[in-house]
Formats: sequence, structure tokens, C-alpha cells
Amino acid sequence: MIVTRFAPSPSGRLHLGHALSAAIGHAGARQAGGKFRLRIENLDPTRCKPEFVDAIYEDLCWLGLEWDEPVLIQSERTTAYQSALDELKARSLAYACFCTRADIAQSLTAPHGDAATTYPGTCRDLPDNPERRMTTPHSWRLNSARALGLAGLPSWVEADDHRFTAKATDIGDAILARKDAPASYHLSCVVDDAESEVSMVVRGADLRASTPIQRLLQSLLGLSEPTYLHHPLVTHEDGRRLAKRDLAPTLAAMRDSGTDGLALVADLLAGKLPLGFAFRDE
Repeated sequence: MIVTRFAPSPSGRLHLGHALSAAIGHAGARQAGGKFRLRIENLDPTRCKPEFVDAIYEDLCWLGLEWDEPVLIQSERTTAYQSALDELKARSLAYACFCTRADIAQSLTAPHGDAATTYPGTCRDLPDNPERRMTTPHSWRLNSARALGLAGLPSWVEADDHRFTAKATDIGDAILARKDAPASYHLSCVVDDAESEVSMVVRGADLRASTPIQRLLQSLLGLSEPTYLHHPLVTHEDGRRLAKRDLAPTLAAMRDSGTDGLALVADLLAGKLPLGFAFRDE
């Protein structure tokens, strides 16, 4: 059975790009007699607001995209994320990182720095220091070299049946738990997809680069492997990305202007966009 999911963050109102992703996931599940799950990714307490959770429900109902219960709320699942992180720690696959963003930026701009490296590995070989961890803010990072040594290069299958294998350069020492949140996007995503038995991950092409690290985590944690469908992005006509922070036109505004939600979904699935928008693959 195909199980898909829509996993928005309640940090603002949904826009047309969200509608496309939800519509594709919903259609893929319903046409195959499967399930369409809804996940609320609300681990960032500074950006996520309860009123935007209600707005997500409202927008999906307007689009006619009903979901299968229960709704998974990430803020209620911190124990599951901690359990996964503890497993990685116990196998020496995670280490504490005390670097600030400024520290990392300075390292990458130093004469010996590698600007192509996401994280320079400053804390990777430090001895564990529980006392420092108790008094100093820190994140937890994946020891990617050790992880790749155990699991090998990850691969995945896209919805068109093509299998891809990651390169070592696709995978760095990704953050698993942030200083201000119990889990990163990568860790919470794979744990939650497994919990919801997601068999096809439908998301925008801009998240294709997340797939290698997430497939590696799935292998390390013994989680099932879904297939992936990375769809083109919806942009402004001039190519600018839709973003909440840039006040992209919202679904609520389209609804208020008289747009029919069901007709909008039918158009999106047929590859048609309203005037002023365009598709772009990453």
C-alpha cells in the first residue's frame, strides 16, 4: 500500500508550492488506494505558531485534500527523537559540537578552510566532556566518516524507478539535534516517516539534496526505505522562489479572492499554474 505524507511547518500561511506538494501526495495515495498522512513540523519554537496549525487544516480542507488520521505532531514526539539520537551516540556515530555559526563561518574563510565544506569538523575528534556539555550550549552532529564506513554510500529510488547512489561529498557531519531543538530536520524526518509507514516521500526538488543523509540515517537506524518523488518547484514568473519570509501569495489570499480550491488542485495536477507563476526544477 502506498502511504504518502504532507509535512508543513506552521511558521506562516501556506502558498501555492505547498498546495502542489500536498496535491501530488494526496493523488498518489488515493489513486493507489493508499493513505495520505499529515505531519506538523513544529519543532522550532521561535517560528512555529498554533494559529498557523489551524490555518494548515483550513487550507487543506479548502483544497479538498482530506488526510488520514492521526495527525503526527512533532512537538509531541521528542522521546522518539531522543531514542534515535541515543542509539547513534551509543555507537559513536554522533558527537557534541560547541561551534557557533560565527565559528564555522570563520573556519571556512580561513586560509586553510574549505569553502565547499558545510562543517569543517572542528569538534569531531574532541574527547567527550560531560561537564562541558552540562554548561555549554551544543548541538549533536553525525560522524559521517564513521557512518559511511559502517553503512557504505546510501542509494535511493525515485518514483520513475531510477536508482541513484550518493557520492561521499554529498554527505557531511549533519546536525542531528540543534542547540534549541530536540532534533534536526534530517533526524525527525526519518523517524517520523518510519512511524507513519511512509512508502513514498513527495517533496520539492529543492529537498533532493537532503536525500543522501536521510537515506544514510535510515540505514544506520534500521528504518525502511521509501521511494522519493521530488517535484518541480512553483516560483514567481521571474524565477524567484516562493517563500513565507518574502510574503509569497498565500492560499488564504487566493481563497479570499474567489479561487475555487478543487479547481486549483485539478489544474496543479494537470501542470497548469495561475498567471504570474512558473515551474522550475532544481
